[in-house]
Amino acid sequence: MLMLPDFRVRQRDSLLEITRAITQELDLDKLLVRILRLSADLLAGQAGLIALRGTGGGWKLAAVHGVSPNLQGYLNPLLAAVPDHEDPARFEIPEINRILQKLTREASLGLLTEVGLPLIARNQVIGVIFIFRNYRGNFSNNDLILLQSFADQAAIAVQNAQLYTQTIRDKQRVDAILDSVADGMLIITPDHKIERCNPAFSRLRGQSVPEIIGHTHEEVIQWSELKHGQTLEAAEAGGWPLTPNATLYVEGDLLRPDGETLPVGVTYAPLLSNDGNLINIIASVRDITHFRQADELKSTFISVISHELKTPVAIIKGYVSTLRRDDANWDHDIIEDSLEVIEDETDRLSELIENLLDASRLEAGVLAINATDLSIPALAERLAVRFRTQTDQHTFKVDFPDSYPIILADEDRIAQVLSNLLSNAIKYSPNGGEIRISGKVAAEQIIVCVSDQGTGIAPGDMPQIFDRFYRAEDAVRKTKGAGLGLYLARALVETHKGAIWVNPEPREGTQICFSLPRQTMA
Repeated sequence: MLMLPDFRVRQRDSLLEITRAITQELDLDKLLVRILRLSADLLAGQAGLIALRGTGGGWKLAAVHGVSPNLQGYLNPLLAAVPDHEDPARFEIPEINRILQKLTREASLGLLTEVGLPLIARNQVIGVIFIFRNYRGNFSNNDLILLQSFADQAAIAVQNAQLYTQTIRDKQRVDAILDSVADGMLIITPDHKIERCNPAFSRLRGQSVPEIIGHTHEEVIQWSELKHGQTLEAAEAGGWPLTPNATLYVEGDLLRPDGETLPVGVTYAPLLSNDGNLINIIASVRDITHFRQADELKSTFISVISHELKTPVAIIKGYVSTLRRDDANWDHDIIEDSLEVIEDETDRLSELIENLLDASRLEAGVLAINATDLSIPALAERLAVRFRTQTDQHTFKVDFPDSYPIILADEDRIAQVLSNLLSNAIKYSPNGGEIRISGKVAAEQIIVCVSDQGTGIAPGDMPQIFDRFYRAEDAVRKTKGAGLGLYLARALVETHKGAIWVNPEPREGTQICFSLPRQTMA
């Protein structure tokens, strides 16, 4: 009789401990183990388990005490097979109890007693606690009432821990998303303090994340020049945001701490509470350098092409109009000279159009390559013969070793590469001289070079000469061209898995070389 009061006191203390656990323990795994041990101690049980129900249904063991691993492995598939029901308290929990009671009888030869009570919090089925005793005898009504009270408290504790765990996972997911996106992201408080910054913005800004967090938006987003839209401060002065879906887009040159500027587009989106109060401002910052370059390229394209197309068309039209004049009687030599000019300008126009088409095919990835066995020295000889007819100021020399190998390549496209290089050699050596096509053999590649004795390429222009539409300032003044020849040469060589470059230190003039694989293009 003296033991009973002590046991009741221990039960009361256990209830107080689980109540404290509701507010103290938010680690779900630790909380479940604690609840299970308290349950076993509360009811003088030797073993027990807690099974939890998933948010969308499905049951699984979440904590065990005194249950063998073999029994756990047998029990898990049975729990997972319990059918989902829209009323789990009435249909799923009784089935869980039936499975556990049957398993208890079979595993213990009928010597154990057990009790299972649901974990229900805020009208939501969380799981079930099951406690085993290793002696005969039923649980008393007091035991059941006490356990139910304990289970009600435990259910609230488990649900709180689940919500906390879900919150942590959601935060980790948001952190992972923010850290992995390519655009810069800022989370800004209503008073414009930056409370979160991702690595992408740190790179755009040129500062570490800790150096940015805590500063005001105005300190971090400083515009060297505003190109489009209005600043966040100006928009808020005008009443922004008016609706939860309001977004603000600003575009301009962002001033960095090192004094450099970066073209960016910033999209601001408000995060509002249900009652319409501003919680945060989410800013997405995108580097728009490529878009600026594309716009500049488009302008360059229109300018260059309009000029390059108009010039031969104007010349052709001028000569045709002159030849058709009724008041003139042209002799045969003048007519022949005029027709030669018309033919040259037509060829130039045709070449420009074909280059534009090839550039478009390259951009679309549909430029066809028909690889066959190719002798580069033989191709070079044929091209040298053809180009000798185009100039009387230059001499052409073809210099390849006798053992130069046959390679697998598209003859027409490699001829196009060499033709572009030879045409440039003639164009940029107006005073004449030797133009040499030479080659050598490396371990896995063949190398072809075209050299001239012209004015050469300025060191500052070398990094850009293979860019589309790029032409050196001196070349623009002195020669015609659209800036497509070397761009196409590079693209065609790279399509053959080769490389092209400028020799930075020729004895005189310019030397451009390219390499191609000796074996196959596969």
